Amino acid sequence: MLLKKNIPIKYVFGKIKYEVLLVTVYGLAIEIVYKNFEITNISINMTVPTVLGTIISLLLAFRSNQAYDRWWEARIIWGSIVNDSRTLARQVLSLMDDPYQPENIKAFKHRIINRQIAWCYALGNGLRKNDPMPSIEKFVSEDEYEYVGSYDNKHLGLVQLHARDLNNAHKQGWVNSYQQIEIDNTLTRLTDAMGKCERIKNTVFPATYSLYIHLALHFFIVLLPFGMVDLFGFLMVPVLVVITACFFLIEKMAIHLQDPFENKPTDTPVLTISGNIERDLKQMMNEKYVPKALEPATFYIL
Repeated sequence: MLLKKNIPIKYVFGKIKYEVLLVTVYGLAIEIVYKNFEITNISINMTVPTVLGTIISLLLAFRSNQAYDRWWEARIIWGSIVNDSRTLARQVLSLMDDPYQPENIKAFKHRIINRQIAWCYALGNGLRKNDPMPSIEKFVSEDEYEYVGSYDNKHLGLVQLHARDLNNAHKQGWVNSYQQIEIDNTLTRLTDAMGKCERIKNTVFPATYSLYIHLALHFFIVLLPFGMVDLFGFLMVPVLVVITACFFLIEKMAIHLQDPFENKPTDTPVLTISGNIERDLKQMMNEKYVPKALEPATFYIL
């Protein structure tokens, strides 16, 4: 996720440097032909590119809104994961009890909570198509690590272990039926959030919609110099570059926001959020070692 400040200009315009270079060359070519060969009939009425530019602006605005909605939905889902992870830890710590086996129940609670931390990291890495196994190794036992490794979706295997332990806790009498239902409701919400993230990841933004806007934008850029060559004279090229750069930046912004789990600076910061969840849950367990909040070393966090 991009931070509020210190976004370098190089990053912003680095996304469109090749497009701007091509437009500059194209504009200079039109200017040279117009001046040196005294061809005055190549200009067109400025109304034509103006109308086309207005239509493209509306389409880009609509696409940007749709892309932002996808990004914002992903952020809302991960906000709910934060809340439900804390809720699960609170329920496990406060509802599960056995006065005759205090050490066993304590170890049992810590196992579930550490597994929840592993689940957050596994989901975040899985959405970005990274191997989640190295990130969960220190939070689960060897048996659980081997069990989760047999799943294609590692985070699904961790949820299944949660459900198995909850069922065992009910059989042991560590939770009553009502408490089991409440904890299971929390697991259901986490599973629902997992499915929503996978839906965003696996649902491709309509390719034809993007293609049509892209082609219309290029057609607009082709026509624009012919409408400005008489109006601006030798200033036509810099004006052309500025106008087209604005359109290209808006298009690039929409492209990056529409896929919030691609390991890019504009992503939803799933691993940073997972780190915050780890810190909160370890504090709830009163552990001595609690990881500190990560300070961003660059202009974005992942």
